[in-house]
Amino acid sequence: MTKQTVLGRVAQLAKANINALLDQAEDPQLMLDQLIRDYTNNIAEAEGAVASTIGNLRLMEQDHQEDVEAAQEWGAKALAASRKADELRGSERTADADRFDNLAKVALGRQLRAEQEAKTTEPTIASQTVVVDKLKSGLEQMRAKLGELQSKRDELVARAKSAAAQNRMMDAVKSIDVLDPTSELHRFEDKVRREEARAMGKQELAASSLDAQFEQLDDASDDAEIEARLAALKAA
Repeated sequence: MTKQTVLGRVAQLAKANINALLDQAEDPQLMLDQLIRDYTNNIAEAEGAVASTIGNLRLMEQDHQEDVEAAQEWGAKALAASRKADELRGSERTADADRFDNLAKVALGRQLRAEQEAKTTEPTIASQTVVVDKLKSGLEQMRAKLGELQSKRDELVARAKSAAAQNRMMDAVKSIDVLDPTSELHRFEDKVRREEARAMGKQELAASSLDAQFEQLDDASDDAEIEARLAALKAA
């Protein structure tokens, strides 16, 4: 993945408007689950690309530092060779002095090339440092966005469970209204009253039958009294 692609992906995901996405989703929870998976995968992918970019930058920095140190070392060698040449020339050892002056020139040439290489990489290091800073910032935004997604998902799930519980309660209330358990009590009460009335009827019927029997006894007694009085009349 090129740095442009990484930057584009990071910027796109970091600026994603979660609320707008949820408003367009038919099932927000499924949408959030998918977004979380996508973000997690993209963050892992971006982290790998950013780590590679940072690694390349660190290598360039190391190479630059090596060029700087090499230029310093070659400069020190050139100075040492030049001083040795001056010393030999003072002793009238011209040939040896010329040889050390040539060594100084070689060292100075190496120093110049090292300085040029170091200078050449400095703009690239500077631009790559800016890129890495942007990538790090973008990743932090992506991680923050992922946390926001996860929080919204947890909130949504909690709200969905609460709504489901409320709906179940309302359905139960509706069921109670439809069944109307008080009507069952009324029906049972009516049944008890009918049984009580039946018992009262039986008692009343039994009572009326008993009265009839006593009435028969009374009638029999009257007949006996009449017969007795008739017999008394005849005997007079």
